[in-house]
Amino acid sequence: MEKIEDILQKRILVLDGAMGTMLQRYKFEEEDFRGERFKDWEHPLKGNNDLLSLTQPQAIADIHRKYFEAGADIVETNTFSGTTIAMADYHMEDLVYELNYESARIAKEVANEFTAKEPHKPRFVAGSIGPTNKTASMSPDVNDPGFRAISFDELREAYKQQVEALLDGGSDLLLVETIFDTLNAKAALFAIEEVKDERNIDVPIMVSGTITDASGRTLSGQTAEAFLISVSHIPILSVGFNCALGAKQLVPHLEVISAKSDFATSAHPNAGLPNAFGEYDETPEQMASQIKEYLEKGLVNIVGGCCGTTPEHIKAIVELTKQYSPRKLKPTHETHV
Repeated sequence: MEKIEDILQKRILVLDGAMGTMLQRYKFEEEDFRGERFKDWEHPLKGNNDLLSLTQPQAIADIHRKYFEAGADIVETNTFSGTTIAMADYHMEDLVYELNYESARIAKEVANEFTAKEPHKPRFVAGSIGPTNKTASMSPDVNDPGFRAISFDELREAYKQQVEALLDGGSDLLLVETIFDTLNAKAALFAIEEVKDERNIDVPIMVSGTITDASGRTLSGQTAEAFLISVSHIPILSVGFNCALGAKQLVPHLEVISAKSDFATSAHPNAGLPNAFGEYDETPEQMASQIKEYLEKGLVNIVGGCCGTTPEHIKAIVELTKQYSPRKLKPTHETHV
């Protein structure tokens, strides 16, 4: 299969859209999340989307299939909360390896199906590594600014377990995404490097932060440029932003990292900003017309969608990207490590 690094030199790659938005269409209730296997679980499980890889695997496979049919080159595994830290909410820490392994396996199976049909357009699986629900660089308690709910080492261990399972299940690359605290991301990147060393393998890594408000900073207070600098010590495939903002609001931040980075740049914004009910109203056409600015300015190499985006949004983005060249990259051997 052609290497993703080589394909990025030739064209813009498209990432899938939202998993959660698609799962909402199924209107799964508590018993659907539980399935037969977890019907007697002592704690509520509704909302544990990662668990659906075990209890509703067909739905997960179908969602991946819809995104590939829409033209996506890369789908993300259903593992956004796949760490012992996030799974503690459901008392399911012991299932973490299996959840990640199965999620990667399902996605890879569907990817192989499409690659076999269209060998000229290989499909890739990105192991999705979310930020967890704890932060290493800020206190959750306003009265105790020095307090930390989690340590770097605890994060590193949790991420390492997730990374091993994602790779064992067949992920082609790893996506550390929706980073609101760069220290958490550093723990994830450290864990990935550890696994790479132990296994003597190389695996492409995508890093995607999230700008949480109009001030243009991450939750832990970094500007786009500071975020870029703080992850640049690791050999990564791409750096970019996702979530929190719509496509339009991301433009200035993408301009910064595109100008300052030798890595590929990525963006998978939300379908606009949520309305009063927390829903996303931006149509595929509206979103594509905003993403057009990224392409005209040559800001991105990888583009997709986050909250509120559907296969329809991705299809509109795919059609658009065909008309543009990717942001210029240095040949692989020249990029700094």
